[in-house]
Amino acid sequence: MIRIDRVVTRGGDGGETSLGDGARVRKDALRVDAYGCVDEANAAIGVLRLHTVSHAETDALLAQIQNELFDIGGDLCVPGHAGSRPRLDDAPAARLEAAIAALNADLPPLTSFVLPAGSPGAAAAHVARTVVRRAERRVVGLAAAEAVNPAVVRYLNRLSDLLFVLARWLNLPGGDVLWVPGSKPAGAG
Repeated sequence: MIRIDRVVTRGGDGGETSLGDGARVRKDALRVDAYGCVDEANAAIGVLRLHTVSHAETDALLAQIQNELFDIGGDLCVPGHAGSRPRLDDAPAARLEAAIAALNADLPPLTSFVLPAGSPGAAAAHVARTVVRRAERRVVGLAAAEAVNPAVVRYLNRLSDLLFVLARWLNLPGGDVLWVPGSKPAGAG
């Protein structure tokens, strides 16, 4: 059982924080930045869920993803082997691939690049996708310097793919907002 009695500890007032193993590091350390970006991705998916409440299956998938992102944060906050702490394996990434295939089956083929626009839900999915991509870049950067569970990188990569396909799906039936190369905004001279 997890119990949090105090939120304000003043332990971080000097610019340091504690990792999951108790080690103190600067708040701008690569590892802290990586799991901080995962936390941002989780929050962006929370906003996306405001637009999926009428799609029970999709909302349940996003709720599961939020929990998995929290697990990833736990995975990243403990350097090396986490012992008895949860560690992500490849099963969640495989589940994301299956969800991508199911959503993609309803979509027409792409004829151009997609702009991050359309319905409010699609726009929120695109924002979440870009935040997940940033988290993925930070985790890859961390992995170049320290040991990182490789399943985390695979999961984040699949998640950004899922969010792209979900954005397209949330734009149905109207369809994608497509990039038109060299176009000028209405009213531009």
